[in-house]
Amino acid sequence: MLAGGSGTRLRPITHTSAKQLVPVANKPVLFYGLEAIAEAGITDVGLVVGDTHAEIEAAVGDGSAFGLRVTYLRQEAPLGLAHGVLIARDYLGDEDFVMYLGDNFVVGGITALVDRFARERPAAQIMLTKVADPSQFGVAELDAEGRVIGLEEKPVHPKSDLALVGVYLFGPAVHEAVARLKPSRRGELEITDAIQELIEDGLRVDSSQISGYWKDTGNVTDMLEVNRLVLESVEPRVHGSVDEASELVGRVVVEAGAVVERSRLVGPAIIGAGARILDSYVGPFTSIGAACVVTGSEIEYSIVLPRASIAGVGRIESSLIGHDVEVTPSPNTPRAHRLILGDHSKVQIG
Repeated sequence: MLAGGSGTRLRPITHTSAKQLVPVANKPVLFYGLEAIAEAGITDVGLVVGDTHAEIEAAVGDGSAFGLRVTYLRQEAPLGLAHGVLIARDYLGDEDFVMYLGDNFVVGGITALVDRFARERPAAQIMLTKVADPSQFGVAELDAEGRVIGLEEKPVHPKSDLALVGVYLFGPAVHEAVARLKPSRRGELEITDAIQELIEDGLRVDSSQISGYWKDTGNVTDMLEVNRLVLESVEPRVHGSVDEASELVGRVVVEAGAVVERSRLVGPAIIGAGARILDSYVGPFTSIGAACVVTGSEIEYSIVLPRASIAGVGRIESSLIGHDVEVTPSPNTPRAHRLILGDHSKVQIG
């Protein structure tokens, strides 16, 4: 499992947090992948980590919480997906393996995919999905029988609209293919090039189109969409404190230790453990992290990470708010804005 990327599209959040640990419905994206791997009957995971290794290791531990045995494999620099396979060579030996990108979200799991690979024994098996802009992805070309005959990474002129989903299954032949690779124009060892090597060697590469839902949670828009999707399936429960002056509408989760007073919560939404919602409105598709405080404010279709504070703000929508952030209204006078922003931030001022 690869969890070594730097998450440039999620900056400034990922300046201080591993992108794989940014939560949807108050649970890190990486955890959904680990659960899917365990559900498929896999017990041993080599987790490729980079600069954020300490944070990821602290969150995942030895893997026992997921029913897994986790071994950490350090990638000194993000040199491509195939480079992750290269550094895992000794760990993998000659075993078949699943490569799962830690920031991908696949609804329905991978059990059927793993079972099919074990039954049919191709050299590689990939998952595909139709996308509107295939030039942003690895793209597969299929023959009339649905076999993979060509792959290209982020092509200028895509030959199909079928993009590779971040889950791959390989037999040991892929190691020889990876060993022959040269860096691409991006300076990386591309997994698409390794699979293309298998095809050119005359080996069988199978594919299947994903029947459920898939997202690469690499940007804020996708994070919010996955958060929406997961919240659609939550069951309402109240383990915290909700006073009589508050109203809960629809599927709302209030975790243990959370306090809701004089507020209106419209689900699906989740309020994390120890959070406080006072004199506020929390709208649909919102995840409020543990120990957050929201007072005198409105927020909807957003993700708020633990320990953030939002006070006296008229309305917030479609936002991702990081750990320990403080959001407050600006003074009415003078008519100027004081901004302290991280690299690559985007700000709209009315």
